[in-house]
Amino acid sequence: MSYELTAILMFAGMMGLLLTGQRVFGAIGFIAVVFTLLLWGTGGSEIAFSAAMKLMKWYALLTLPLFIYMGYMLSESGIADDLYKMFHVWFGPVRGGLAIGTIALMVVISAMNGLSVAGMAIGATIALPELLRRGYDKVMVTGVIQAGSSLGILVPPSVVLVLYAMIARQPVGQLWLAGVFPGLLMAGLFILYIAVRCWLQPKLGPALPAEERAMPLSEKLKLLSAGILPFMIFFLMTGLFVMGVTSLVESSAIGAVSATAAAAIRGRLTLKVIHSTVRNTLSVSCMFMWIILAALCFGAVFDGLGAVKAIEGFFIGELGLSPWEILILMQLSYLIMGMFLDDTAMLVIVAPLYVPLVKLLGFDLIWYGVLYTITCQIAYMTPPFGYNLFLMRAMAPPEVSLRDIYRSIIPFVAVMILALIIVMAFPQIALWLPQHIYIR
Repeated sequence: MSYELTAILMFAGMMGLLLTGQRVFGAIGFIAVVFTLLLWGTGGSEIAFSAAMKLMKWYALLTLPLFIYMGYMLSESGIADDLYKMFHVWFGPVRGGLAIGTIALMVVISAMNGLSVAGMAIGATIALPELLRRGYDKVMVTGVIQAGSSLGILVPPSVVLVLYAMIARQPVGQLWLAGVFPGLLMAGLFILYIAVRCWLQPKLGPALPAEERAMPLSEKLKLLSAGILPFMIFFLMTGLFVMGVTSLVESSAIGAVSATAAAAIRGRLTLKVIHSTVRNTLSVSCMFMWIILAALCFGAVFDGLGAVKAIEGFFIGELGLSPWEILILMQLSYLIMGMFLDDTAMLVIVAPLYVPLVKLLGFDLIWYGVLYTITCQIAYMTPPFGYNLFLMRAMAPPEVSLRDIYRSIIPFVAVMILALIIVMAFPQIALWLPQHIYIR
């Protein structure tokens, strides 16, 4: 059997297992082990052992459970609820103000968690019922929640960028810094879209009634205190890292400790909160560890088959495409796969093939990591199997139908594609910060 046919069978077998609903790490790891034994016999077991040792020695991976812990602690202790009340009062008098405030909340939650699931849970349980009660259009606000929650995989600390860093062998700190301006750009485009649309169609996002706006300035200023602790945590965690005072792992530890201290200061550090936070942290962290381990094994087998060289020869030699044409085709392939797979599965399947090709074409791998992540955000919201679509369906109230959810994402996907094009056209949006900030 030729190596090309073996690579095709590996890919087809993995896709088949994933489409049956098997866990991502189980499907990928199983195919890797089976083909390792078929190709190299019992000696192939060294690949899995080597991958495990490589994973255990990757010091930056310590940031993963610490940042996840921080996000769940802030969420479970209700500090995120306080933030929404602050945004509710300050943005409420503006048309579409509560939806704009929700996007701002999602940016803050993303900067404290790194997972889109956390933003979706907070948005669907806290913001969505309030927006619907205030007379906001259900289709628009459903899209707002989904689009805002997708920022969690781009704004640092992004867990998806950690996975990309592991596979592409790039510094996590530089990737996180590269995601800052593209994440803010996308959030700004979301806010601009909401503001313009609600200005043109006021019934979609009515302003708060006059009686609710009649709040003394002293009370409004008091509500701002809800944002003091989260922003202090963000400064201690990110600010010290950017200034070169702390390393990446030290920053994640500061974030975890600060979140615990914030919950204690608010009097909410109960046994129930601790138990729920630790349990969720262990569950999510172990899931990602298994996925990374399976990805390393699968990538090692693909490298051994020479599949990377075959892909390079096909695109550059046989098709004769220019570097930019190849890059655009790669992004389109992510969008198509995103209709059926989640971001982790896509990363594991094609990153071992695409990353060497991107490097060969002369593109920056840090910049490409941001492009991949933005494409994942779009894929999260793309029918028929967009991850965020199903999360929203599970969390939304009964009056929000699946048809409403599918309709809601159309304008936001268009905005995200625009953001992707802007970052592709102007790479310095992603690269300026990591190039000008000291990385330890």
